[in-house]
Order: sequence, then C-alpha cells, then structure tokens
Amino acid sequence: MIEKTREAFSLISAFVRKNAVMCIAFIAAIATSFVIPIDSSYIEYFDYKTLSCLFCVLAVVCALKDINFFYMLARKVVQLFKTARMSVLALVYITFIGSMLIANDMALLTFLPLGYFVLTTTGKQKYMAFTFIMQNIAANLGGMLTPFGNPQNLYLYSKFEIPNFEFMAIMAPPFVLSVFLITVCCVIFVKSEPLSLSDEKITLNPLKTELYLLLFALAIAIVFRGISYWIGLIVIPSVLLFADRKALKMVDYGLLFTFVFFFIFAGNMARIDIVRELFSALLGKSTLLFSVISCQFISNVPSAILLSQFTENYADLLVGVNIGGVGTLISSLASLITFREYVKNNPGKAGHYICMFSLFNFGFLIILTGFMFLFKQF
Repeated sequence: MIEKTREAFSLISAFVRKNAVMCIAFIAAIATSFVIPIDSSYIEYFDYKTLSCLFCVLAVVCALKDINFFYMLARKVVQLFKTARMSVLALVYITFIGSMLIANDMALLTFLPLGYFVLTTTGKQKYMAFTFIMQNIAANLGGMLTPFGNPQNLYLYSKFEIPNFEFMAIMAPPFVLSVFLITVCCVIFVKSEPLSLSDEKITLNPLKTELYLLLFALAIAIVFRGISYWIGLIVIPSVLLFADRKALKMVDYGLLFTFVFFFIFAGNMARIDIVRELFSALLGKSTLLFSVISCQFISNVPSAILLSQFTENYADLLVGVNIGGVGTLISSLASLITFREYVKNNPGKAGHYICMFSLFNFGFLIILTGFMFLFKQF
C-alpha cells in the first residue's frame, strides 16, 4: 500500500513538473471561479480560432518531426560550416528561423538535441551552455515576426484581427535588432576553431514528406485567414489519423489546456471591477513596460491573454509580450524547456547555466526594451 502510494505520488510529481505552467493555470482558473461563479458567459472566454490554429500547426509539425524532416534539414545546414563559430551561428539561426515556422517551443525541442549532438561529437562541450542559451533567445525572439511563431502572437493576432503587414511592421524593429545582437554575441563568445561533423545517412519518405508539407501549407493558410479554421480542424486530424497517429499523440496538449485555463482565468479577472480598474490604469501609463514586467512573473502567454482584456493598444502589448519572453527563467515556456534539456544532458551544472542565462537574457531584455522606448519617440 505504501509502495503504491509512493508510486502514485511520484507520477503526480513528475506530471506537475512537466506541466508546471498548465497546473498553475488550472489552479488560477479554479480560484477565480469561486469569485466569478460559472455561468453562460464562460463560453465567450475562449478564442476557438486560436486553439484550432495552434492544434493544427502543432500536429503537422509533430508529423514532420516524426519523419526526421527538421533534423535532416538542420544537419545539412550545419555540415556546410567548418568552424565552431560558424556551426554555433548555424545552430542558432536554424532555431531562429525554425521558431518563425514551427513555433518557438517546437523549434527548441527539434534543434536543441542537434546542438547537443554537434558539440559533443566534435568535442566542443565548453560552448554547450552558451549555445543552448542563444538557441533559447533565438527561439523566443525569432518567433516574434510571424503570427504563428509564438503562441501569444497567434492569440493576439486573432483577438485583435491585426492585418498581416501591420503585424510584421510592428515586430520588424525588435526583430532586426534581435538578429544583430544574437550575431554579435556568437561572434564574440565563440572562437573560430576548426571542427567536423561525421556523416549520417538519413532518408525521408517522399510521399509522407510531400503530404505533410501540404498539410503544413494548409495550417499556415488557416493562420493567415486564407481558409476557415474549421476546414483545417477536420482535414488535418483526419489525414494524420491514417498517415501518422503517433503525431497526434505527440501534440503538446498541455499547451492547449494551458490556453483553455488561462482563457477562463483572464475572462474572470476582466469581470472583477477592482482588477479591471487597476490593470486598465497601469496599461494606460505604459502598455509596453507593464507587459514586459508582467512576463517576468507570470510568463508571456498568460500575460498576453490576461492583459489583452484591459487594453486596445495591441501594438505595444504585442511587442511587450514578445521581448518580455527573455529575462527570468519563467518569462517563457520555451526557457523552461531549454533549462530542462540542458540539465538533463549536463547534470550538476544547473547553477552555472542559470547565471549565464540571467546575464544574457537580462542584457537582451534591457537593450530591446530601451530601444523600443526610443523607437516610439520617432
């Protein structure tokens, strides 16, 4: 009996650690439900288009990942470079670009293992922490340029119906600066040392590759409002049910439920008069600054969902919850993913990683926030 209790507690503990943000969101939703009892207005809390788009993108990305599409693509790029500096730059840029196409958390789950593989097989473990941190920053900041690059982008893009070109115009200045800062850091902190990567034969199933790329194009078309999300919600799961059921199982349902719980939490908070007045006043003073600060304590996705209830200044909110993704370890789910992967592969070095992580992340946060305040003056 005692042994079974311990096993159950161990399983629950592991689940909570793996889905910490979702569990916090669930508790927040339940707590606010005591203040605002469940009624017919709850159904209006949910952004069904955001949830559908997120599911479709995640499902197709899992299918492509399952056939090693991204892994093969990344290896080919890295093999073009012959030095540690250029290889680290390649790894970081791959993550940067990947976050724009497959979302930041999926980009990290896909390309962090490649970074570990490249550095360990070439004897360059000394760059491991730096590379992981730069990949993390690249994933958080690279995804800011596209509506589907970060979960909070998809939500705000849908909620405020931001035009495509306006969205990219808003995010272009911090995006360009981010590219510059990441490049400078890699050039300064990684030496141009020679290295080589062993060959590995990887073959792709041509039919599945073409099919999944078509589904990916469909998912992107849905995000950009070219096709109704109902079509994707029917077509994509139906196709994958026959082509790759494993991909449907691999979808990050914890992220989807995190959105559901935060929709409830944010909807309830918006109905509490004192909270609505306080947040409206703070956001009225500086939406950009308050959204950046909020991310440091409750992460960027819940910040976007919560704060969007109290302001129509979507431009500053969008910038704030994107650059606010760097900073503390909890400012972004992607940062927790990177930390988990690093500690798993480098036991006993958590303290070293956190120190380096904080130094670089807060450096980026201060520079980007200061730049955007100055940029707004012109």
